[in-house]
Amino acid sequence: METQSFINSKLSHLRHLWDCSCPLRSATDKSAETREKILMAAFDEIYSYGYQSASLSNILKNTGTTKGALYHHFKNKKELGLAVLDEVICTSYRASWIEPFETTDDPITTMTELLMNSSKQMTDEDVYRGCSLNNLAQEMSPIDSDFRERIRQAYAEWQAALEHALSRGQGAGNVELALDPKEMALLLVATLGGCMGIAKNMQSLDALMCCGKGLIDRMEAARPK
Repeated sequence: METQSFINSKLSHLRHLWDCSCPLRSATDKSAETREKILMAAFDEIYSYGYQSASLSNILKNTGTTKGALYHHFKNKKELGLAVLDEVICTSYRASWIEPFETTDDPITTMTELLMNSSKQMTDEDVYRGCSLNNLAQEMSPIDSDFRERIRQAYAEWQAALEHALSRGQGAGNVELALDPKEMALLLVATLGGCMGIAKNMQSLDALMCCGKGLIDRMEAARPK
């Protein structure tokens, strides 16, 4: 869900730039806007249909740009797909799911608040499309080593942030000392991805909410007795 909110904010920003377009803007500014325009349209195409089925023709049609403009910024479809992964999906997840854990010493409360806020904003479309990072992990990890490594790094960064937050929480007396931070961090990352995956398959927002409640209960059980 955070990914789609991030995308919507970026698209709104771009629409503002286009509406306020001025002939005095530099060619560099216009080139950067064109690149971002292509990048955001590519994200939407990949999120809707998957990387392999994503159509460059649709991206060009939806942005009103030319093939020349696309290939000026991205030499091929794979380079565009990796840019979407790095600059859109991973940037969004870093802001939503990693940065909140980088300084907290109460990760249980932080996670509970994130899940509660997500549940309030989640839509049927979010469930229908699933998790953009998990979607790419399932589709591309078995067939492309570059995608697999980028996605592995994203999950590893997320897991490390959670692990360090849980360790700080133990030091602050907010997390049960018997808990293994590394194991719990991996469990959280895997469970969150799995929740989105099964909800997408079932096309059920209720299933996602039920899974989220179970995860919150598991986190709350990790508080000191």
